[in-house]
Amino acid sequence: MSLLQACRAGSGSGKLQVVTSIEPLAYFVERIGGDRVSVSVMVPPGGDPHSYEPTPRQMARLGSAALFVKAGSGVEFELNWMPRFLALNRGLRVCDASEGVTLIPMTHADQHDEPAGRRGRFDPHFWLSPSNARLIAANVARSLALADPPYHREYEANLEKLEGELEALDGQIRRRLAGVKSRRFFVFHPAWGYFARDFGLAQIAAEEEGKTLTPVQMARVIGIARASGIRTVFVSPQFSSAQADAIAHDIGGSTATVDPLAKEYQENLRRAAEAFAGGMR
Repeated sequence: MSLLQACRAGSGSGKLQVVTSIEPLAYFVERIGGDRVSVSVMVPPGGDPHSYEPTPRQMARLGSAALFVKAGSGVEFELNWMPRFLALNRGLRVCDASEGVTLIPMTHADQHDEPAGRRGRFDPHFWLSPSNARLIAANVARSLALADPPYHREYEANLEKLEGELEALDGQIRRRLAGVKSRRFFVFHPAWGYFARDFGLAQIAAEEEGKTLTPVQMARVIGIARASGIRTVFVSPQFSSAQADAIAHDIGGSTATVDPLAKEYQENLRRAAEAFAGGMR
């Protein structure tokens, strides 16, 4: 029995077994793979990909997967389960979803008080950009075709349809944000840099990688928010909102949630654009 046959048989459904590191990547696999694939996600909804540890059941399932789709941009950088995971299945094909993407260096403001040895890192949240999403889709389609050659034409057709939708999504967001005069938004976790770049916005971030702010840092970001006339602090559901709530209280504003890891990719970016437009005015 070939590896591909084993991966299909192991599922009990005859579908190609694919694992993704985060939920947004599962969206691309399901849209391109369609009924040919069965997808599981390592980091569950609400989980923090910077620190998540998979369950033994998840690790066992990885042994029968045919394809692993990773972000490849630094999201999995500090996860110590990656070497263990890859050792479970030596024949596993790995798709780097970030291949061909130009990563954005973390700005000085995003990495304030970072140890010198860790500066110069890149923003890992590249999928929050419709232009990057087209590259992700192409990388996934190519990897599925290599892992499952008999259905490569089906994957190519699904890719073409999705690419058209992503191009339309880009235009919809541009039109929604076109009339917004203030182009700066304030986020507690700096996940939206690629989105900001695509649509001519400026992201101001309070912290990096979910770290708790010191009193000095809190005072600094409150000062920045006040000086910028900001009244909305955008938070990610993967992190505690306690400090964001405190900042919002001190500036006489409020918090709003935008999720960088929601699975329903297109609808999530539409919701985020609407939220940012409301917060920036």
